[in-house]
Amino acid sequence: MRLNDKTLTPAPLDATTLQAAILHHLTYTIGKDAPKASLHDWRMALSFTIRDQIVAPWFASTRRTWAEDRKRVYYLSMEFLIGRILEDAAINIGLRDMAEQVMAGLGVDFRALVEDEPDAALGNGGLGRLAACFMESMATVGCPAYGYGIRYEHGLFRQRFEGGQQVETPEDWLQQTNPWEFDRPESAYTIGFKGHVETVEGREVWVPGETVFASAYDTPVIGWQGEWANTLRLWSAKATTQFDLARFNHGDYAAAAEPEALARTISRVLYPDDTTYAGKELRLKQEFFLTSAALQDILRRYFAEHDDINGLPDKVAIQMNDTHPAIAGPELMRLLMDEHGASFDDALRIAQAVLGYTNHTLLPEALERWSTFLFGNVLPRHMQIIERIDAWHKATYPSRPHYVGIVKFQEVHMGELAFIMAHKVNGVSALHSDLVASSLFPELAKLHPGRIINETNGVTPRRWLHLANRPLSKLITDTIGEAWIRDLDRLRDLEPHIKDKAFAEAFAAAKRANKVAISGWVAKECGVTVNPDALFDVQIKRIHEYKRQLLNILQTIAQWHAIRENPTADWVPRVKVFGGKSAPGYWVAKEIIHLINDVARVVNNDPLVGDKLKVIYPANYNVSMAEKLIPAADLSEQISTAGKEASGTGNMKFMLNGAPTIGTLDGANVEILQEVGADNFFLFGLTAAEVVERRKDVEHSAHAIRESQSLQDVLQMIAEGRFSPEQPDRYYGVVDRIWHHDYFLVAADYAAYEAAQAEVDAAYRDPARWVRMAAMNTARGGFFSSDRTIRGYMKDIWSTESAL
Repeated sequence: MRLNDKTLTPAPLDATTLQAAILHHLTYTIGKDAPKASLHDWRMALSFTIRDQIVAPWFASTRRTWAEDRKRVYYLSMEFLIGRILEDAAINIGLRDMAEQVMAGLGVDFRALVEDEPDAALGNGGLGRLAACFMESMATVGCPAYGYGIRYEHGLFRQRFEGGQQVETPEDWLQQTNPWEFDRPESAYTIGFKGHVETVEGREVWVPGETVFASAYDTPVIGWQGEWANTLRLWSAKATTQFDLARFNHGDYAAAAEPEALARTISRVLYPDDTTYAGKELRLKQEFFLTSAALQDILRRYFAEHDDINGLPDKVAIQMNDTHPAIAGPELMRLLMDEHGASFDDALRIAQAVLGYTNHTLLPEALERWSTFLFGNVLPRHMQIIERIDAWHKATYPSRPHYVGIVKFQEVHMGELAFIMAHKVNGVSALHSDLVASSLFPELAKLHPGRIINETNGVTPRRWLHLANRPLSKLITDTIGEAWIRDLDRLRDLEPHIKDKAFAEAFAAAKRANKVAISGWVAKECGVTVNPDALFDVQIKRIHEYKRQLLNILQTIAQWHAIRENPTADWVPRVKVFGGKSAPGYWVAKEIIHLINDVARVVNNDPLVGDKLKVIYPANYNVSMAEKLIPAADLSEQISTAGKEASGTGNMKFMLNGAPTIGTLDGANVEILQEVGADNFFLFGLTAAEVVERRKDVEHSAHAIRESQSLQDVLQMIAEGRFSPEQPDRYYGVVDRIWHHDYFLVAADYAAYEAAQAEVDAAYRDPARWVRMAAMNTARGGFFSSDRTIRGYMKDIWSTESAL
């Protein structure tokens, strides 16, 4: 460790002292005797032991930041999809292999112990996983930082399938003690809602009608080799009035507990259904709850050491991860004006100097809009401030078109608010950043030249290669040394070895080992036997029309039909793997899930097809499932409609693990193609510009269907009920949308996708060629490290330096 605080440096551990520490925690923390201890008991004992080793560098990092008065980064995100912590933390402090050895000596299977840990239900998809990668990378590169989020009791939901349909049940990860968090009841802040605004001595004063406490829970995030650690602070909502004893004593038991139940509602569920007014109100309350608690905490920390409010931008950088925390601008101004006496102009200047905004999507539903009635009712003081910000902006930029602004058409536009209140706005891939400027905020981009920049996303190689793919990680380290784990650009050193026969054989053997492992898991979890020598074709991500799981399953149906028509042909066997959840109220996406499962039922039970094609859709996709599936993947499906995917990070994880991409020129696919070269990428489909042009033809889908006999046959089979004989008309809506309302151009790209899949088959038939392609993907993946991304944020947005 490079930290200099000797009083906090833990004694070096050997196997004997590690075992003693585990047994100590088993006895004195868990309260169990070793012969009677369960797998859960052993996991908790090991977790507390590993946590002990993290606390020292965590404290040392915090003390150094205070002592050197360093600028801190504060990352505000509604999601932190951190996954399991035990193995990740053990790897980063160099204890993973020793822990496995020690647990084996105690008669405990380390792999089973790791699998016993629940995934933290703190996110849904790429947004939350990116935030988790960023937290780990900030610790690895020595960027002093806090992550702020909500400690959801039940997360998004636990997915299961009944009759092929998605069913949502609550996540229960907090029913067990979380050994990684520290309860901080002293760090609690009052969060207000509703009420009214009064004028007192010439100043506006907000008198909330409702209040809750935001209570903090801290999780240390350790970087590679334990050299730096940061804090993930999650807020739990608690009642300001815990219990009404008078009501209870009068027999009104439910009413007595009502304040606590209503407060806890705020931190129960990620993304509650907002199709009702109550749901919309809860979503807005959640976003303000997170943001206000974080900002109060940030200002408390700043004023503990500084008196001058104007110095805030020198010590504080706040990053809004998408539009969910966009209320940060008005809330920070409210705190500066109403509680610290700043003028409007000073508060605005300071807020803009500390705030940065990352846009993650071009989809309208992600650029939140709230009715002025709802917003003014829930946050009346902030409605005043927003209207004043909007008026200031219009007066300062008189050339601003009348249709541009924060408040327009009786709605508060959070994307425009975030843009105006941030000193930098970044996209997350080169194409996406261009589209943010040209399509999403074109007028604001012209008024604020230079504000929009690009910071292409990345992933942490510690979790997504070194941890998740131990066979490949070992091969890489044996070949080029272990420096790549910190400096992913070192993967380029693999290139001279790719033509070496022994290396190629070892690379193929590592992939097959992962496929054998996942085949056993699929048999256990899904009840389907798959051939590990088949091509594993994987699409795992949130279910959405623009991500086009529908295109994938249509081509799968065509493949099944072709095999049935000519079963003795030389088919490349495929295992089609899907994974992902739909939002509970997104009925079109849920219909696609149902179709995938219905197709799987037919295909997997077709004796004529046998091992030539299998369709797998394990329920409840999460980080831990991704860590199993990605190392085993042969082909990465990144087939979104061009111009819709901001970046993607799954595409980067597959690339690092040696899976070539079949994809469109969308998001970070563009940069993956640039890095790996056209010979190692299966490109198809319309470009973003061509998509815009094609939509001008109102008959574009009908034209595409008429030109493809394969697609006609597929749609006919679906319409006839071939996959839903018990309800033949089940998918009439799917077929009708493809014919007449195909906004995401599934039909238009179908023929090109089918041709690209034929190219995949041709490449896979040549094992030497396929291994070269796969290995080249790994070797060229260095650009996509989140360490590189974080250094870009530090230089271009946060103006901060590494402490290491």
